[in-house]
Amino acid sequence: MSWIDIRSDTVTKPTNEMRKAMYEAEVGDDVYGDDPTVNRLENLAAEMVGKEAALFVPSGTFGNQLALLTHTKRGDEVIVPDSNHIFAHEVGASAVIASVQLRTLEAPEGMPSIEKLKASIRDKDIHYPDTGLICMENAHSSGRVIPLQYLKSVKELAREFSIPVHLDGARIFNAAVALGIKAKEIADTADSVMFCLSKGLAAPVGSILAGSSAFIEKARKGRKLMGGGMRQAGVLAAAGIVALEKMVDRLEEDHENARFLAEMLSEIPGLHIMEDQLDINMVFFKLEYPDPALVVSEMEKAGIKINPPEGDLYRLVTNKDVTKADIQKIAETFKRIVSDNI
Repeated sequence: MSWIDIRSDTVTKPTNEMRKAMYEAEVGDDVYGDDPTVNRLENLAAEMVGKEAALFVPSGTFGNQLALLTHTKRGDEVIVPDSNHIFAHEVGASAVIASVQLRTLEAPEGMPSIEKLKASIRDKDIHYPDTGLICMENAHSSGRVIPLQYLKSVKELAREFSIPVHLDGARIFNAAVALGIKAKEIADTADSVMFCLSKGLAAPVGSILAGSSAFIEKARKGRKLMGGGMRQAGVLAAAGIVALEKMVDRLEEDHENARFLAEMLSEIPGLHIMEDQLDINMVFFKLEYPDPALVVSEMEKAGIKINPPEGDLYRLVTNKDVTKADIQKIAETFKRIVSDNI
């Protein structure tokens, strides 16, 4: 069976050009700094997000947690919205790897007020941990894109208190496309930024952590400590280069397909689209009926992979391997499942 997979954009398959580049990649030992393909990827990545240096890491979670480890000392407190990936979906790694505690702020959209952020910064008191880092996320996992002005305000606040800012930019290029700006303008609001090569950009493996030269030099040792020193990693980095050079400009197609899918699904009785969460390649909705387990099972029988809802919210994610025809099939299948089970 040929599957339609809309569980996430992490499910994308590498392009033929990526496969060819991987096969032909010139390699060396990256722990020694000798892999020319990794070096080329890191230089390209740093340039695209306007940072002095960059580091190739195995995954987005790895990159975020390496940033926490590099920016902070043990016992520090890290401020992060409670809806952000670092808190919600990284298996409590900050407590294990960086030995920091997270001070979470309630913010479903990832944007606590600047006043709330300021009030969360610790005073210098023997009883308090030091506030070591503020973390933001753009694009947000809710499907929303955070306005640039808000991120600039966070940066200004952080500078006032000499606290660094880390940006989880797993989908920073989606955010940039949605905002009609360059990714480096978003990255400029943070001291460090992580972004994924293996989501909408379709590389099979890998993420990037970027920042100042001094930050990346320290992070390189932290990467080794965390087990991320990959030897002839140019085989993987080659696909990342193709991802950055060829796949960024096509992300708007995924955004258009998400809006098309939302439009078609909105015609189904009892299905409610979250219209304010349609900034990128994600469609969120609530479905009054039928039972979620039945929905997932029936979709699978039709050759369509979806995740069950988180809480009462379904999420479908368009990607380069999902066509307009696929979207029509997805919508028609949902409509049939609902009509058969009213």
